[in-house]
Amino acid sequence: MTGPVGLPPFPSSDSTLLEHHLLVLPEGIGADEVEALAVSRFSAAGWDTSVAAVHGSFGGRKSRGTDAQRVLRLSRHSRLVGPYALGPGDAARLGVPASSVSVFVVETPHERGDAPYPGGDRDGLNRAFPEATPVRDEERVVQWLVAAARRLGGAVRIAPSGVVLMPEVEAAIDLTVYSDVWLEPPAALAVVQRVTPRARLAMDPVPWTGPPPGTGERAVLGTTGLADAVRRNLHAEADAFDVAALSAPDELTGYGVQADLGIDGLLALEVSGEDTIPLVLSALPWAGDGVIAYHVRWEAPDFQELELERPSLAHRVARGRAQPLVSALASEVYRAVGGEVADASEFLVDPADL
Repeated sequence: MTGPVGLPPFPSSDSTLLEHHLLVLPEGIGADEVEALAVSRFSAAGWDTSVAAVHGSFGGRKSRGTDAQRVLRLSRHSRLVGPYALGPGDAARLGVPASSVSVFVVETPHERGDAPYPGGDRDGLNRAFPEATPVRDEERVVQWLVAAARRLGGAVRIAPSGVVLMPEVEAAIDLTVYSDVWLEPPAALAVVQRVTPRARLAMDPVPWTGPPPGTGERAVLGTTGLADAVRRNLHAEADAFDVAALSAPDELTGYGVQADLGIDGLLALEVSGEDTIPLVLSALPWAGDGVIAYHVRWEAPDFQELELERPSLAHRVARGRAQPLVSALASEVYRAVGGEVADASEFLVDPADL
């Protein structure tokens, strides 16, 4: 297999490349798609044509001429160099999927912290960094690399271990619609019921029967030094505050809608106002003061399987049946409120693709 036409060949003879993480991509993925994902997560991302950037230490070589357009900066300390075309045998030598046709070399500081905690390892990072996990800039870059590989159907080769991470595209099916339009619970329920009639509001009130008997009549920890009259007055004031709060109109800040999928788990719509917004929305005028987030989530029958790099067949089958419902619900919500749709990695999704 030959690499994409027009790309410089990958310098596989350069042994220093094994000191860098690699982002490898299948056919049909262009540099502009990688750039779009970088801009979604790094505020400083962009192609760097400055002399300082292109005359760097990559592979011990000097870049010149058109190489100036092949440096995609992520942050002050990290960048991608490429893409380069993989030649015959390169994929096998690197241990990456045979479908890989191009590669970016990742220059980022190797900053490591503690050994990984035991437990779930959905992205395989504990396996890739068994002695010490990345921190600071390297952690952000590696997490983005895995998310980008999942979105683009690629893989990440980790240095210096050589572990290759091939995240499943289908492993993260949750979607979020961000908007400046608030749907009242009955309206949201109607939207969900267009996808599955079994949906119901998940906001049953919790009854309150008042304070326990004897409250204010006997001393408890922290009030033993108070006179009985003072203690009774404090509790009377607290009761008056509670009554006033309970008598005021409800101020709804969030709610949920759920649909039971039987053996396939639950489909959930969680609605809330959020002041912290994804970077990819920061330039939108309507998102400046916060957004309404409509999180469309699949709750698996066994939530622990969500954290496995390679979950069971039963989990994958249930996820496969739930995925069209998640996409359909996100599409219906988008039709109702507009805005933008993002995946679980905060990358934008074209509503037409749902």
